[in-house]
Amino acid sequence: MNEFYITVITATYNAEATLLRTLTSVENQTYVHHIQHIIVDGASSDATLTMAKAYKARNTSHDILIQSEPDKGLYDALNKGLRLAKGTFVCFLNAGDTFHDQHTIENIFANQDFSNVGIIYGDTDIVDNEGHFLHKRRLSPPKNLTWKSFRQGMLVCHQSFIPRLDLCKDYDMHYRFSADFDWCIQVMKECETQSLTKYFATNTITNYLNIGMTTQNHTASLKERFFIMVKHYGLISTIIYHIWFVIRQIVQRH
Repeated sequence: MNEFYITVITATYNAEATLLRTLTSVENQTYVHHIQHIIVDGASSDATLTMAKAYKARNTSHDILIQSEPDKGLYDALNKGLRLAKGTFVCFLNAGDTFHDQHTIENIFANQDFSNVGIIYGDTDIVDNEGHFLHKRRLSPPKNLTWKSFRQGMLVCHQSFIPRLDLCKDYDMHYRFSADFDWCIQVMKECETQSLTKYFATNTITNYLNIGMTTQNHTASLKERFFIMVKHYGLISTIIYHIWFVIRQIVQRH
């Protein structure tokens, strides 16, 4: 097994209803090498911070760092987490999200050579408020992922996209709802610039809570994604792909 230091970043705000299963999921990972868990809290007024501190007190196997202060939203919190990260690879589990099972990290790194791997990615299950399986994610990640693949949409859920930390730049705060879409493309470009490979995990990586910020602000998110696609792929290409999106939806309904 490769001995990699993994950083998990969890952004929280008044998340007492869903945070425990995220903390438990990280705590129960069977990966025997180093895991850093950074919890970036936006000055919650409920029991979120108390739960995080209790988790840190009882968990002696992980390097747990808690930061709680007002922030400018989710992506500001994730940027703070990235600046504190020490892992070779970094992943994001927000309150309510979990690894698919307790062996997820161990299974990814077992018997694999990741010395030239820049990004690990895989599939995602959608779960409800109780953590129960609802359905597979509508878009499935391809076995050969490139930065151009995202012209077809967010093919990989942010939580199941695990890049090397040295590929990561800050999230662009100009985007309120879809900075993760822009960020993933930027990371993919940097990965390919450095001639690093991508590793497709055949097992599901994470369970995603179906009440995320993008889900709640779907229309605004789609508008941002359009302009992000124009930024990376050009206007004509983006328009063509959006025409294809419409045709695909019509066909799927019939």
